[in-house]
Amino acid sequence: MDHLLSQEQQTLIKAHIQAHQHVPGGLMPLLHAIQDDIGYVPEIIYPDISKALALSVAEVHGVVSFYHHFRTHPIGKHVLQICRAESCQAMGSEKLETELKSRLGVDYHQTTQDGKVTLLPVYCLGNCGCSPAVMLNDEVYGRMNSEKVSELIAEVCHG
Repeated sequence: MDHLLSQEQQTLIKAHIQAHQHVPGGLMPLLHAIQDDIGYVPEIIYPDISKALALSVAEVHGVVSFYHHFRTHPIGKHVLQICRAESCQAMGSEKLETELKSRLGVDYHQTTQDGKVTLLPVYCLGNCGCSPAVMLNDEVYGRMNSEKVSELIAEVCHG
């Protein structure tokens, strides 16, 4: 384990590895458990996972990098996802993402300087009738523009 992880994070990760090491097909549930608890799957723990599950480090890396759900770096306190599916693109999500990237000062998969917001792309929130859509934390919002999204961010970050 790495010194960049807190003692609490290291303890949680070790417990999850132990709980999943003898479970057939345990890699995916293990990765989900780690990310659910600490917010991401640190690359530094791939060797520990591979050893416990009798996999190569490349196999662990391959699974983490294949699934967009998994993150390898800490995220902000709030997660903003902008839908990039066809319906949202047709209704202006490209303009929305350009404006929000500029306002927040980040690109996709980055977190604002203050650590409050991580910006992620998503490929369909199931809200096509109300495009363009975004999801802030676990809440989906439709018919968005950069002003409305900025208001939502201000509300969750300061309200």
